[in-house]
Amino acid sequence: MTKRILVAPLNWGLGHATRCIPIINALITNGFEPVIASDGIALTLLRKEFPKLLSIELPSYNVTYPRNGMYFKLKLIKHAPKLLRTIQSEKRVINHILKDHDISGIISDNRLGVRHKNVPSVFITHQLNVLSGSTTWLSTKLQQKIIKKFDTCWVPDTEGDINLSGKLGHINSFILPTTYIGPLSRFTKNTHEIKNSLMVLISGPEPQRTLLEKKLLLELKNYSGKMIFVKGIIEKKQTIEVVNNMVIYNFMTSSLLEKTINESKFIISRSGYTTVMDLAKLNKKAFFIPTPGQFEQEYLAERLTKLNLVPSCKQKDFTLKKLENISSFKGLEVFDFKVDFKELFGLFKSE
Repeated sequence: MTKRILVAPLNWGLGHATRCIPIINALITNGFEPVIASDGIALTLLRKEFPKLLSIELPSYNVTYPRNGMYFKLKLIKHAPKLLRTIQSEKRVINHILKDHDISGIISDNRLGVRHKNVPSVFITHQLNVLSGSTTWLSTKLQQKIIKKFDTCWVPDTEGDINLSGKLGHINSFILPTTYIGPLSRFTKNTHEIKNSLMVLISGPEPQRTLLEKKLLLELKNYSGKMIFVKGIIEKKQTIEVVNNMVIYNFMTSSLLEKTINESKFIISRSGYTTVMDLAKLNKKAFFIPTPGQFEQEYLAERLTKLNLVPSCKQKDFTLKKLENISSFKGLEVFDFKVDFKELFGLFKSE
């Protein structure tokens, strides 16, 4: 009998869902039956990618950003009680899912309540250290306390000094068994003729996604080269609008996104970790605009700029002129790392 593995990414932008795509494909290749569980645009995206797989809606964390990034941490603290209630709801739903669908294993990408003591449960994160400014010590301690309730932790990065996540994914000691599974990306680098001078990729919770969209549409209206603009709004139907030299999509499927990024010279995007992994896999030059108030994205953007890999700036400071020096940066490149999914999934083989 084929074993069913529940794959549950957090609905926080599209990054957690998209990096689960190679894991879902690997589960299928290795003879498992993935069951998808999430909410919002993350669930919508995975349903479009895997229409034949069973999918289940989970309680929503309803993560949103304040208009002023300075208040992001305060907003999270304010909504902490609601978040804890949602985690408890997740646990109740998981109990029913395990009973109704005969689940043999769980892979949770940052969903804190998606685990069960009687089923092998994996937690995926690139944040063993959770940056939150002056409270980093506390947020990291809370994160690690939650992770320790799982059977193992998978970190989508390499363990050595040459890595993508920096101090986010690397700590001196951690009690829970931790496996570095290498950068995860749904994409493959292919040789394509460069057709687009610039490609814009936007995603993430509101209202910051919309604020960046408006900012970029205004600042890039005088850009002279051919441009592809992807809003990152997952809807029932794909829409395409042509405005002068700009082609605007509400969203792209994985295959079209892969092809278009390969065909684009430069990329503008958030500095979310999944985006970093995707662009490294495709060996792209980019410009990063971190989400205001999100310490993780700000750290990654600053680190990659200091390494002379990717230029970046704050959202409020972006202008067309900022792109002038993008060619002088090295760009992202993934290191040679192959995931042994058969060994990784061995956790689910035991009876």
